Amino acid sequence: MPTTIPQNEELLNNLNELLVAHRPIFSQQRVYLRAVSLVVAELMAFGRHTLTQLLMNQGMVSEDLTAWYRLFSKRRFREEAAAAILLAESLKHVGADELYVVGGDGTQTPRSSRKIEGTGYLVNQRTPPFKRGIHLAQRWFNGSWLLPPENGYSRAIPLRWLPAFTQKATRQVSEARKEWEAALEFLTWLLTHMTRLGRPGQRILMLGDGSYDTLSMWQHLPSDVILLARSAKNRALFHLPSGTAHGNRKYGERALTPQRFWRARRGWQPVTLLIRGKNRPLQYRVLGPFIRQGAPDIPLMLIIVRGQTYSKRRRRRYREPLPLLVNAVQDEHGNWVLPLPIEVLLFWAWQRWELEVCHRELKSNFGLGEKQCFNPHAAIASVQWSAWVYAVLLLAGYRTFGLSGAPPVPTAWWRGSGRWSFNTLWRAYRAALWGSHDFQRPLPATLDNWPANETLLAHLLHAVYAASRA
Repeated sequence: MPTTIPQNEELLNNLNELLVAHRPIFSQQRVYLRAVSLVVAELMAFGRHTLTQLLMNQGMVSEDLTAWYRLFSKRRFREEAAAAILLAESLKHVGADELYVVGGDGTQTPRSSRKIEGTGYLVNQRTPPFKRGIHLAQRWFNGSWLLPPENGYSRAIPLRWLPAFTQKATRQVSEARKEWEAALEFLTWLLTHMTRLGRPGQRILMLGDGSYDTLSMWQHLPSDVILLARSAKNRALFHLPSGTAHGNRKYGERALTPQRFWRARRGWQPVTLLIRGKNRPLQYRVLGPFIRQGAPDIPLMLIIVRGQTYSKRRRRRYREPLPLLVNAVQDEHGNWVLPLPIEVLLFWAWQRWELEVCHRELKSNFGLGEKQCFNPHAAIASVQWSAWVYAVLLLAGYRTFGLSGAPPVPTAWWRGSGRWSFNTLWRAYRAALWGSHDFQRPLPATLDNWPANETLLAHLLHAVYAASRA
């Protein structure tokens, strides 16, 4: 069994290639070198990812830090230009005739001061659902690219991290936006740059939760985008008007709600999907076309995934049925049908959870929102910087290991999972940067010489006790 994490030079080479590709977004070479230094510091930080901690990590304890803080000014780090380069790099892994899958979701970064740009009172998601509280936070929209599937796995890589500040938030340089408005800006930007990069006809699938099943989102959805969004169980839907309808009638009869549809015992179709290395049997129904009141020109198909009973910690639990809405297309006979095969839609609907994984890794492990910047532009750019560094590290890891080819783990009790985690990738980066290393046992094996180890442990405890009393 190996006692060390292998050093992978290819991982650093891929990271360097991505950083070199982003050189044009920095106006000067010295600014670019500072950015590269901070990327390395993000990898080596063991505590909080504040700017002072990162610089101390690089050995800068007495220098003037003004130039480093200016990296997050309006002209130094340009988030949109960095996102355009990331998009171009992502197209190297998706063919022109393949499906390009993106996801959108909102998230928060808690703040401690009401003076920080975009800070306002939001619902605290860390409080229990039966007694919600509020806290100071910034609201963001995460527009991510989902990697092509491998053995049922995928992963979300942020392309754009857009502010979606509320109307009552502190705002000096930014406008108030709702989540669906930020999503539309992301889709418009994506289509524009797809055309610029020579992919005007690229098929795009957008995944979203219930926040994007809004009337305004359906009304302004670009025609080249397929939106698959979770819907409400009591969503009001209407049939298309029949051919015998009088006048300019736009709506047919009122349809049943999704909750009424999923109570039916018949009409369910079986399907088995490979999800995260396991074959998962599901049952579904496809209904429609329907339209929503206020958007009569956008026929929608309703997909209902049947609820499941499963066991967790020896307790049987029940998962409610899941209603999904997707914009329909017409076939050669003029009938409204699903825009993609049902297996493809259900697989990617399951993978939307990768955006939640992305948020957890960014906040819990990578210090998203921890940089203390009170300048209005820096308060936004510092958060976008963390999301950009995270995306670059993940893309370099994907080019090195794929999704299932995780770097080996030097432990006997756990040999790694089917897909590498961000912590596993982080260890691989550190191993490659630290150079020669080996794990040394502080104590010899305890199978046959425990008395000697017991004496050594007693001496260590006495030393710790003596140091605490000094």
